[in-house]
Amino acid sequence: MFVRAYLRASTIDQDANRARDQIEAFAAERGLTIAATYIENESGASLQRPELFRLLADSRPGDILLIEQVDRLSRLNAEDWSKLKAEMAARRVRVVALDLPTSWAMADPKTDEFTVRMFDAINGMMLDMLAAVARKDYEDRRRRQAQGQAKAKAEGRYKGRPADAKRNEGIASMLRAGMSWSNVQSATGCSRATVAKIAKLVALSS
Repeated sequence: MFVRAYLRASTIDQDANRARDQIEAFAAERGLTIAATYIENESGASLQRPELFRLLADSRPGDILLIEQVDRLSRLNAEDWSKLKAEMAARRVRVVALDLPTSWAMADPKTDEFTVRMFDAINGMMLDMLAAVARKDYEDRRRRQAQGQAKAKAEGRYKGRPADAKRNEGIASMLRAGMSWSNVQSATGCSRATVAKIAKLVALSS
């Protein structure tokens, strides 16, 4: 049984490593060794997460996908969540989340096959429920943010987030030099959406 930890934060301003100690302590308490840790700064509302899919590609049947919270895995809409679930099912990966106690038995090598199958069914339902809650929380926050921005604009107070000109020029230079989007992300820690936006500007200016 290989344990593969997945750590995610939405932006480069957030620390994706924040939960590493908790996850490592959880594994150590159960005598498990984390074989690999996959870290990225991408939105949980998007399927464009190279490290998550690298983890799944590296996985073998029975491997553990260890996360701090279900929302680290998904804030996806129903359609994209179904796609991700299908990929995990095809890889026969067992999801274990620190905020989902019913999943903890899946990380115990002594758990018998019957118990594994029973908890697998329970966890499937719980993951669906928590993923739906995470998506609703994401949509609620986006709606409140949009309402706040609309109010600030109406009052003449909203100026938006200032662009990081130096970083963006560096990304543009990398793209012009032929670097792949994934390599640019790794080098700068920016999101794929940021690379896509700058790549579009580079294409228009060339």
